[in-house]
Amino acid sequence: MMDELLTKYMLNETTPVENETINRWLSENDDNRKYFDHFKLIWNTSRELKIESKLDPETSWVEFKQLAQSRSEASVKIKTLNPVNRWLKIAAVWLVILGSAGILYTVFKPAKANMLTLQSGNVVRKVTLSDGSLITMNKNSVLNYPNRFTGDTREISLKGEAFFDVAHDKSKPFMIHVNDVVVKVVGTSFNIKATGQNTEVIVETGVVQVIQQEIVVKLKPKEKASVQGGRLQKGSSQDELYNYYRTQKFVANKTPLWRLVDVLNEAYHANIVIDNKKLANRTITTTFKADSLDNILKTIADTFGGDVKVIKKPHLIIIK
Repeated sequence: MMDELLTKYMLNETTPVENETINRWLSENDDNRKYFDHFKLIWNTSRELKIESKLDPETSWVEFKQLAQSRSEASVKIKTLNPVNRWLKIAAVWLVILGSAGILYTVFKPAKANMLTLQSGNVVRKVTLSDGSLITMNKNSVLNYPNRFTGDTREISLKGEAFFDVAHDKSKPFMIHVNDVVVKVVGTSFNIKATGQNTEVIVETGVVQVIQQEIVVKLKPKEKASVQGGRLQKGSSQDELYNYYRTQKFVANKTPLWRLVDVLNEAYHANIVIDNKKLANRTITTTFKADSLDNILKTIADTFGGDVKVIKKPHLIIIK
């Protein structure tokens, strides 16, 4: 029983093996550390009370036995205690105190937060966290988060893609674990996209830190960080196409056609190719509603004034 082992530890009676057991137990989680600190506080307080009241150990042991009996009126014989029995019985008195304190701690300590998992599946989903942060998840994404935040940070993990509108709380940084990086903010809005082992972070408002081991990149609005091949790089965000699943619009503003096609392939799981490099680099400025792919392709052709044709084949769409 851990309480008995801790009692021996407080009395400096533990063996090296028992000390190692206690150290492993302390390192398992914060609750064990808090329990130990609480145990030590009660122990030290009990010792001070014992000194102040000049408590006689043998008398206390008798009282302890009397309390443990179920209203028995049988007389209690007190024997002379040898040193070993003496400390065991002193410990028993303190264990009653510590046990009660442990029960109170268990009853009144804050309950551990439950971890929740949300999968978006084939739809775009929104979730509001306990701190008021709003997260919009793209399709086929997974979010792990606690039902309430405890401690000094607000930590969650993400697989896939999501847009975050984080509630401001300077005292509790918000941290998202994705692949091998951590995105750290105190209150801002940004998009995170994880494709395989590659990660992209685009900032819309506020300041965001992207951390990969000892490397820290600070991002401002319209800046982005990307991790490809394990390498973290900083750059600028040239368009708003990353927002299509949240706004249900494809906003192109002098956007190269190849960039728009890349996003359409991703959004519609299509296989669209551009016939030549010159056409791929032509820019387009228009806003498409997240409509059927056929209507979007028609709008692209119309926007270029008949210079562009769309040819459909089985499992392939060619723009030329």
